[in-house]
Amino acid sequence: MSAPTGTVHAGHSGSSGFAGGLTAFAAVMLMLAGFLSIFRGIMAIAEDDVFVRTPNYVFKFDLTSWGWIHLILGVIAVCIGLGLFRVALWARILGVALAALLIIANFLSIPYYPWWSIIVIAISAFVIWGLCAVHRDHGAPVA
Repeated sequence: MSAPTGTVHAGHSGSSGFAGGLTAFAAVMLMLAGFLSIFRGIMAIAEDDVFVRTPNYVFKFDLTSWGWIHLILGVIAVCIGLGLFRVALWARILGVALAALLIIANFLSIPYYPWWSIIVIAISAFVIWGLCAVHRDHGAPVA
């Protein structure tokens, strides 16, 4: 049910321009996924011994290549997450796209670090849900 005209939705303060409700949730989760990807990228670039070696994996890349992929995606995720706090439409669109890329990258790198990949996939799914479940004009949840 929609709110009467002139009513402010819960979690969103009229003209403040700051994220409310699901957008703030998605921003925090995207930044968390970004920081996890940054840490994973640094570990892979340093060729840490925590990664599993998979000799016969179809999507096999060099561990350093995976590190750079995750590091770059992580930095972009943190930047977009910051943009989401301003409820910028570009940040919402890029946030959904980047969360999808994080899901794909982590799915393809599951054999290297399974639990970390599954956690980032779950966080990214919540980001997509949080960004797609709000009205463009109000930032309120879709009813």
